[in-house]
Amino acid sequence: MKESLRAVFAGDLSNDEVRELLERWCSRASQSRIETFVRLSKTIRTHKAGIMAAIELGVSNGRVEGLNTRIRSIIARYYGLHSAEATLALVMLSCGPIDLKLPYGRAS
Repeated sequence: MKESLRAVFAGDLSNDEVRELLERWCSRASQSRIETFVRLSKTIRTHKAGIMAAIELGVSNGRVEGLNTRIRSIIARYYGLHSAEATLALVMLSCGPIDLKLPYGRAS
């Protein structure tokens, strides 16, 4: 079951195919007696609109989460700097110019 769910998010399917496969997976998972899959299918059905929007736009928060982890690591390592400006300067020095590209246009 988990391999078929991974295949849905592989990125090589059209949006309609993803929608259909996701619904089919949720149906099979909710009929299974595995509590984790039943709970996951309920969660996917609850957040289906957001999941489909993320797939259609090709957006993920992976880059932001990675940057957040890196910044937290820097702050923890240099805990005790005398000012917030010094910490910010160290973060900017280590992470470079932070440039996040956001999708401004939506496909209609």
